Amino acid sequence: MAESQIGTNLLDREWLAVDAQNDPDRWIHRFTEEELKDIDHALQTTLRKGHKSCETMTKEDFPLGPSEKPLQQVLEHLENDMGLFVLRGIPADNYTKAEMRMIYWGIGLNMGVAVSQSGKGDVLGDVKNFGNNIHPSSTTGRGYMSRVHLSFHTDSSDIVGLMVLQVAKSGGLSMICSSVAVRNEIARRRPDLLKVLYEDFYWSWKGNSPPGAGPYYKIPIFSEEGGRFSCRYIPPHIFTAQEYPEIPRLTEQQKEAIKLVAQIANEEKFHFAMMFEPGDIQFLNNHITLHARTEFEDGDTEETKRHLLRVWLCPPNSRKLSANVVDFYRDQRPGTVRGGFHSQTGKFVFETTVQG
Repeated sequence: MAESQIGTNLLDREWLAVDAQNDPDRWIHRFTEEELKDIDHALQTTLRKGHKSCETMTKEDFPLGPSEKPLQQVLEHLENDMGLFVLRGIPADNYTKAEMRMIYWGIGLNMGVAVSQSGKGDVLGDVKNFGNNIHPSSTTGRGYMSRVHLSFHTDSSDIVGLMVLQVAKSGGLSMICSSVAVRNEIARRRPDLLKVLYEDFYWSWKGNSPPGAGPYYKIPIFSEEGGRFSCRYIPPHIFTAQEYPEIPRLTEQQKEAIKLVAQIANEEKFHFAMMFEPGDIQFLNNHITLHARTEFEDGDTEETKRHLLRVWLCPPNSRKLSANVVDFYRDQRPGTVRGGFHSQTGKFVFETTVQG
């Protein structure tokens, strides 16, 4: 993108750590007793219809009644305010893990369309430590399958949602910042590097290439369309692409620009940390937030391991994207099903498993 095409008056709101810390009511909603009754009624309706897993459920099977309205307000907040929202208060101890999966999937069905999180077709992923052999820096490794610290990044969808089944013995803090604020700070400090971030980078598909595609693609880290911002920032995917000899080597400016995004995101002014509670559901708009996670220690048994459920959602009110990022998202039109990864089996799965 030419320097003259970089917007100066974005429609998206930036926020700083102090804004989130001083006004939690802006981004946290604790379910009321009536809303919890509606959620339980929706689950019991699903079970009465004979559904034993998420795989066969539809939105109509999980009728939330009046409590569907707050979910639409969450979508509005995610798109047009901070890009962060937490729903709190589901009594996780009252339900089995299978029932919590169904509750979470039912809420997701009322908020958008889920896309696959890998070539395996997983639309309801398990975020937990699957072992030391899983590491985000490997060619196909995914950080959410390990217990290591995850640096600031985005996920590969419009919205990422996490439901908390079990917290860690220690650690596992969720850290969030506004990528709009990071972008604006780069504009103040290093406008030369801001320009670089709007130019193309090569990215690895990390073993999840769609049909007919090569092992890598080319999109910028920052893009804009109609005054709305979008950030896609996953440095390991960019650095892994450098393994292909035909790809141009990253320039010193590109390396510096990638590093500067992380540097600013990690400054105390720009991010805040939150500890999850069992039953929490956190939603983030990947276009306007970055998130990270501290390393954690699991409990001693399988039941006390840190365990979250993850969905990647395409909401009906998503923004129009730049044509510059279509090589990944496939569709720039608002409200469409886009992002995620092609299911290489042609099927969708509702539980993450790891071999070996």
